[in-house]
Amino acid sequence: MTTPSRSDIIARLINPRSIAVIGASADFAKVSGRPLKHLIGKGYEGRILPVNPKYPEIAGLTCYPSIEALPEAADLAIVAVPASDVLKNVEALGKRGIRAVVIFSSGFSEMGAAGKAMEEALTEKANALGMVVCGPNCLGFINAFSNVYATFSQYADGPTGAGPIAFVTQSGAFGTAIAALVRQRGLGLGYFINTGNEADVSFAELMMAVIEDPRVRVAAGYLEGLENGDELVRLARRCQELKKPLVLTKVGRMASGVRAAASHTGALAVTDTVFDAVIRQFGVLRARNEEQMLDMLEALAGPRIATGNGLGIATQSGGAGVMMADRAEEVGLTVPTLAPSTQAKLATVMPAFGAAGNPVDVTGEFVARPELLTESVVALLDDPNVHIAIVWLQLMTAHVDKLVRIFTEIRDRTSKPFFVCWVAAPAEALQRLRELNITVFTAGERAVEAAAALARYHAFLRQAAGAAPSPALPATGLPDLITEGVQPTALATEWLSKAGIPMAPAALARNADEAIKLWRTYAAPVALKIESPDITHKSDIGGVLLNLNDEQAVRNGFQTVMKRAADKEPEAELQGVIVQAMSRGHIELVVGVQRDPVFGMVVMAGLGGVLVEVLKDVAFRRAPFDVAEGERMLRELRMTALLDGVRGQSGVDRHAIASMLSTLSRWAAAMEPVLAELDLNPVLVGSSGPVAVDCVMVFREKAGTNPPDKLQSKTREGNEHAHQKRLFETR
Repeated sequence: MTTPSRSDIIARLINPRSIAVIGASADFAKVSGRPLKHLIGKGYEGRILPVNPKYPEIAGLTCYPSIEALPEAADLAIVAVPASDVLKNVEALGKRGIRAVVIFSSGFSEMGAAGKAMEEALTEKANALGMVVCGPNCLGFINAFSNVYATFSQYADGPTGAGPIAFVTQSGAFGTAIAALVRQRGLGLGYFINTGNEADVSFAELMMAVIEDPRVRVAAGYLEGLENGDELVRLARRCQELKKPLVLTKVGRMASGVRAAASHTGALAVTDTVFDAVIRQFGVLRARNEEQMLDMLEALAGPRIATGNGLGIATQSGGAGVMMADRAEEVGLTVPTLAPSTQAKLATVMPAFGAAGNPVDVTGEFVARPELLTESVVALLDDPNVHIAIVWLQLMTAHVDKLVRIFTEIRDRTSKPFFVCWVAAPAEALQRLRELNITVFTAGERAVEAAAALARYHAFLRQAAGAAPSPALPATGLPDLITEGVQPTALATEWLSKAGIPMAPAALARNADEAIKLWRTYAAPVALKIESPDITHKSDIGGVLLNLNDEQAVRNGFQTVMKRAADKEPEAELQGVIVQAMSRGHIELVVGVQRDPVFGMVVMAGLGGVLVEVLKDVAFRRAPFDVAEGERMLRELRMTALLDGVRGQSGVDRHAIASMLSTLSRWAAAMEPVLAELDLNPVLVGSSGPVAVDCVMVFREKAGTNPPDKLQSKTREGNEHAHQKRLFETR
């Protein structure tokens, strides 16, 4: 007999042919009775197997005294017993051949150390028996397509008609509230899944399973935490392949999470900032809250495609049009000037006191002349620069029938997406429009934000379709033996240069005579920088001198830098002074890499040089990525216009910077087992392209890897230990 794979077991979990309910109750008001109530009452067609020695039968179903007495190994078992009894029941289920389990029971890791130990024992036992566990401490799930109600959620009490949305949530109560709002809008959930403590099966694994259902068109998730970024990226890529949008709401946006770090990258790469950047990189849409999530789902569930970001607006209020146009610009849409042919067409139908621009103000005249609204919106959607349209109106309680007919005709005569924004709409109007698959909102800015989400998603699909295959990761170019901690600047510079990253040459001088010799070799003005594994932000202690170009200046400079460092950091190990030929560039960037605990190697790029932590004008991407992604990083910066030249300064080569970022990302990905942080700050950019003039590189073995031939721990005591403690203790 073939042993089923984990993915096969998960597929059977969400679509079981038979369900055992362990601890089943004849009281359908109880947690252990509610799944039976819904399975029976809502028409589950598979076999239901209650287990409880107290009852010979429940609601006409044979009730079995034990798991061992079950007549078959059910595809799924629902466990609704006290936490103290869960482990022995899971063991019995595994021995009976049942591989998929949903555990309602609470009292595990959410309750502290003792509960966590119980949960770890549960996971260990399930893994040993080849089982998949959803939960514990979860509401379970609903597969509305197959009437599977493995849940005690209040959501199951109402109508749960299947729809095109799959929803997976880490929160039970908040997830139920979102599900209820979906129902209120009439959107329809095909799947509702609560993952609970995720002792075994994760959010991403369950979502990966349900998006394969061809009846699902869009996926939504609510996250409170994330441990495995690789899983989420794989999910995002699969959603992209299937052309199914994924919308996530994640709490904890403003948690600082700032860690003590050697690099600016480490200080700026807070958890939520990186999460936001990575999911955007892979085409996932993020909603601020549950209402915005539903707005996005409503927009994305439709079949129409936005081929650009041009927004056409038709209103009966000039003020509403201006408000929406303002918001459109803020969220990345354009409100284009209409083509002359469109303006001419509008002029033939518009009242004299209306406006034929964009926004189009049709006024209230359309009540008497319905064709005014119909022809105006059709003309708007025919314009080549308009890719999405929004029609704004308010009240109109007495004209619901007329307006429904108008919007139905517009739908039938056009192919581009359009939304109705009906403020203070009668409930009947909302219901009828949604039944006709016409997307409708009740506030202007919400409609605009949903339109922006639709445009962003389809832009990502076009971008992904044109992307070249990812090249193989390069060799790292490291020697056979390297040491943990901050790496010598000269060596780090050499490694990066060999990897193709433009670096200003750097050499170490251990005394003033060596510094003078290096200056003569460069035959150009030089910079002197203190070299110490304990001083990573050199300028903070006056450890940098620039533009030295005679023997006495270099000699005095060496002494000055060493003395300042000794005075400011008396415990630091001073190895000498880095001598570097001066580089030129009128733009200062900061570029860095951080090994994120969730997403792995993350590259940062930003503007600001020494002011980067003040300006915080940075963008992040998960490594590796291509040059086009590097260019998108640069466009995200608030001060991106500086790269094109302002106030007489010439622009710089964006492609060269993006190429540097892409090359660095591929090298960083190859370095993941040993590279903890890298800071290139500043990177000077001028007419000849970017060049990094300072480098802080920190090695530390990644947990779970074992590169004995590459990485050795430092044995130096005292200030080295103190340095490492400062560097990493708060991560």
